[in-house]
Amino acid sequence: MAAAEPRVAVTAPPGYTALAVKFGVRQRSPHCLLVKEHRVREGPGDTHPPQRTLFVLNVPPYCSADALSRLFARCGAVQSVDLRDKPGPGEKAEKRTSKFFTNGTATGFRVAYVVFRKPAGVQAAKALSQEGPLLISTESHPVKTGISKWIARYADSVVDREELKAEVDAYMQDYDKKIEEEEAKAAKEEGVPDEEGWVKVTRKGRKPGLPRTEAANLRVLEREKRKKARKELLNFYAWQHRETKREHIAQLRKKFEEDKQRIALMRAQRKFRPY
Repeated sequence: MAAAEPRVAVTAPPGYTALAVKFGVRQRSPHCLLVKEHRVREGPGDTHPPQRTLFVLNVPPYCSADALSRLFARCGAVQSVDLRDKPGPGEKAEKRTSKFFTNGTATGFRVAYVVFRKPAGVQAAKALSQEGPLLISTESHPVKTGISKWIARYADSVVDREELKAEVDAYMQDYDKKIEEEEAKAAKEEGVPDEEGWVKVTRKGRKPGLPRTEAANLRVLEREKRKKARKELLNFYAWQHRETKREHIAQLRKKFEEDKQRIALMRAQRKFRPY
């Protein structure tokens, strides 16, 4: 008959309860999870309701959401487990969860919000501190580590083209539907005054404003650059100012001589014809 696991006494910070956990049976030193009841004001769409949510700190990288769910399942039915890099509000996600476009897997210690179906699950989870170390990886549900973990991660990174295409098509359909709804709403509200009598003016009409492309922006920047270069250091030095005046006087004299020759030629071509 196997001996029972000895209880480990750990001093937790004020307001928290320390739960001793071990990765497996062969691990000697336990790891401590710091838990407390999640007490915040419940807002609209909050996925972390008070009295039913357990806030967990110091979650090791090898502990997944499924492992936490199995770990606290003995305390009551677990509704959801939310793993995060840092604490934050539990807002309901409106966007579709993507299998391919994600921010990657966190590698450090994280925090978790374990939501039970009944408030009694939170108190039962805090009472686990009176028991021995809890096992995260068991024979029935082993946690992959080492080379098996990297092989599984590589297998998950291989993209199925058909599945990716289906996800992109579904996303584009939702996007097109959203754009159509916004355009229909804008067309319905166009020309209709609001409560204060103001009418919203949009750029839609016979000649709607065209968006600037990158090429157009580059042309504008190049034009501004040439204009700035022409103005730069113009008549900055005294000798430049004198040269500019001299060239201007020379051009005026040249034009004066050309005008004199043209007038003389016109006088020479003029003939007196009395009859």
